[in-house]
Amino acid sequence: MSSRSLPTLSTILVLDAVACLAMGLGLASVAPAIAGFTDLPSAFVRAAGVVLLPIGVFILMVASRSEIRAWAVPLIVTGNLAWVLLSVSLPLAGLVQPNALGWAFLLGQALAVATLTALEHTQARRIGRRAQAV
Repeated sequence: MSSRSLPTLSTILVLDAVACLAMGLGLASVAPAIAGFTDLPSAFVRAAGVVLLPIGVFILMVASRSEIRAWAVPLIVTGNLAWVLLSVSLPLAGLVQPNALGWAFLLGQALAVATLTALEHTQARRIGRRAQAV
């Protein structure tokens, strides 16, 4: 898929924000059930959900502006990359011990976040190149 056929940066950011908010609400509200299926600690699941809520609000605020601030997308991309790294490194370091379903959950959401991050990065670079060419 070429960057010309990708959704706009604003659309990708809205999708990221909605995903953060939905995942945050889900994790925070049903943490014990998720913990039971995944062997992830309930407090860990709930904390992850609570952390996602202000992040989702922030990304939505960035996306809703008529002009996206130059500093905002690198901050969002960096935060997303940190989320992906932590999703994989915490269980590898033994700080959480998920079962197979827990690993699938962690890797699945990390892959989704990494995909959004790559799209955000690609579109931000494309916009940056276009602005420099003008």
